[in-house]
Amino acid sequence: MVQGCEKPQFDPLMRRAPRVSYRVGDITSTLKEAGTLALLSFGAGSQTVNDPRVLQVALECFDAPAALEIWHVDAPVNCGTEGALRWSAGGGWLFAAIELDEREHGGPEGAASSAYAQLRQFIHQRNEQHVLRIWNYLDAINQGAGDAERYKQFCDGRAAGMGAFFAEGFPAASAIGHHGPAHRLQVYLLACDQPGARVENPRQVSAWRYPRQYGRTPPSFARAMSLPAQDVLAISGTAAVVGHASAHNDDLDAQLDETLLNLEALLASADMPAGFDTHSPLKAYVRHAIDAPRVRDFFRRRLPGVPVLLLHGDICRRELLAEIDGWRYA
Repeated sequence: MVQGCEKPQFDPLMRRAPRVSYRVGDITSTLKEAGTLALLSFGAGSQTVNDPRVLQVALECFDAPAALEIWHVDAPVNCGTEGALRWSAGGGWLFAAIELDEREHGGPEGAASSAYAQLRQFIHQRNEQHVLRIWNYLDAINQGAGDAERYKQFCDGRAAGMGAFFAEGFPAASAIGHHGPAHRLQVYLLACDQPGARVENPRQVSAWRYPRQYGRTPPSFARAMSLPAQDVLAISGTAAVVGHASAHNDDLDAQLDETLLNLEALLASADMPAGFDTHSPLKAYVRHAIDAPRVRDFFRRRLPGVPVLLLHGDICRRELLAEIDGWRYA
């Protein structure tokens, strides 16, 4: 596995990263913009559009109206569907998404296995075979005890579905519990026809090396991924974990401070300058709706001007109250 990466060097032959932005607007008109690779809307009230590039994410946004997350590339985009899978591609970049009903696959383990197997088989047919970033959303993520917890079952199924596809290293990833329709699993990803560089956090045990207490199958993700031109760091879901243990159980303010330390450690490990700016959009997942104003205030104080989507989502460990992921542009 690659620990960190070199300082950003913009090789003109390397794929420049998609531009990710948050904007309140109309989905139909946004899709008409040149180079729109993907458009993510949030919550049950978001506009429904029949376009493979659009995914209605089952996470409610604490801000109204909810912003759209838009991915743009500097190339024409084509798109389509293949069974339950939707996709779009342009300029060497690929967006792919799949939604499954767990009840049709025997539960979270079977649904995760099927989703990842279908994504793997689809990507094998493509030129964009380097999966750099994945998002996973399932409901009731903490339900169940021990190995029967739904998140742990998801991890078992994910590993079965991906097989040896990530034998050379895992992509960056997030796994969050949504409060939308029961039994819905959503997985979407960003892939490229050029590889990125995996980045780990020296303050944390690599997720795939977690001890047995976290389940039969350890989580399968890198802490971050430097995209091919090293112009963006795609940051995995990051919370108050030090070593492999959760820190500051049930203390929101302390967890947010610890999470920011982990984010800064990732930037340092990637040889990037400290801090985030107005061009580096983040998502903050908040377990309890009552905590949303405190999380919003944290960003205003500690990361002023940084674009943030504040979303209602459960973290993969019961004691963790918030998690942050996103993009850090060089």
